[in-house]
Parts: sequence; C-alpha cells; structure tokens
Amino acid sequence: RQDYSPSELRTRAAREKDCRAVLRLLAIANALEGMTRAEAARLAGMERQALHDAIQRFNAEGPDGLHDRHRSGRPEQLTAGQQAALKAHILRGPEPERDGVSAWRLVDLCEHVERTYGVSYSQWGLSRVLKRLSLSRQKTRPSHPKGSPAAQAAFKKAAPVQAADHRG
Repeated sequence: RQDYSPSELRTRAAREKDCRAVLRLLAIANALEGMTRAEAARLAGMERQALHDAIQRFNAEGPDGLHDRHRSGRPEQLTAGQQAALKAHILRGPEPERDGVSAWRLVDLCEHVERTYGVSYSQWGLSRVLKRLSLSRQKTRPSHPKGSPAAQAAFKKAAPVQAADHRG
C-alpha cells in the first residue's frame, strides 16, 4: 500500500493512544523506508510474523486495521436466563431449615449450580461469575433464626452506656 508515506505513519503514531498500534505503525514505517522486515520488527519489539500480519491488515484496512481486535474468549457455561435465576436465588438468601446455612458460601453455590444446571464451577470460577453479575462475596452480619428484633432493640435501649474517663 503506497498511499501513506513513512512520515505520515510516524505522525499518526505520535497522535495514537494505543501503544500496540503505535508499534505496528512505526514498524511499517521502518519497512517502507527500506529496512528489512526482520530489522523493522526487531526495532518495534515484535516477531517478523507479527509484522507480516500487521502489514496484511494495514494493506486491507489501512491504519485503523492495526488496533487489537476484540477477543470473544471462552463462552459462558450458564445462559443469560440461568445467570438471572442464579442471581435471584442468591438475593433471596438461604432458608436455614431447608438449606442448612444462614448465609451463602461459594461452596454452597457451586453445589447449587451443579445440582440445578448441571454445570461444574470451581469456587474461583463462580466468584468471577458473581462479579460479572454485580454481586459481592461479602456476607451479611449473621442473625439467629429464632432471634427477635424487638427484644434486641429493647436490649440495646436498656443497656447502660458508660462514659470512659480518658485523662492522661
């Protein structure tokens, strides 16, 4: 592609915010000025094959083709509907009589997901799912299932408050 001069590519590289695109632009500018591809790639800190790929993208798409492309990554194991149902299940909280716990732990949620959806997660993997669902791993302050909020409030009001005398 001959519609960009090496100086135009260097000027564009100076204004570019994406450092990987900058290196690709500079390597292509060096190659256009007559450097061997191996030398141009070495100066930009890349392999010759990476420079070759960048040149192919530059020829096809121009300088805008030198930006990193989005990588899809591994697909989710739970569908969006299953994730919404899991979030609702977590927000409902456990029933101590039925679930045997007063607060969800990752190990409990891993067992629930495997039992309900047939998908096995490690605790770390499920914690990543919870983070994507905007859920925190923090637990609420535990309360006794047979505790009375009225009795607790009366106790707090009746408890004498002692003033501390801090004279040095």
